[in-house]
Amino acid sequence: MYILLALIGACVLGIAAHFLIGGRELRGVAFTPAVATAIAAVLYAALQWLGIGEDSVWLWLASVLGSVLLAAAATAGLVALRRRSDASAKAALGI
Repeated sequence: MYILLALIGACVLGIAAHFLIGGRELRGVAFTPAVATAIAAVLYAALQWLGIGEDSVWLWLASVLGSVLLAAAATAGLVALRRRSDASAKAALGI
């Protein structure tokens, strides 16, 4: 049941990261929170399988904050990719 706390925390922080990272018009509103939540689920489960208990602060830091940092990096990468793609499409069209 504690995994739900990690997933909710990652999703909420993912929503905050969505609004803090520029280029919102180049990505969907659910991209950053969805990626953060998915990564949090994987990290939490993997760390549990490795034997790290729910009382360990490292489990929570890695699954909640680590997932948001990875999601923010993925979002920044997606925005950069979309900007390059849009610029090359505009150049090809002569706009």
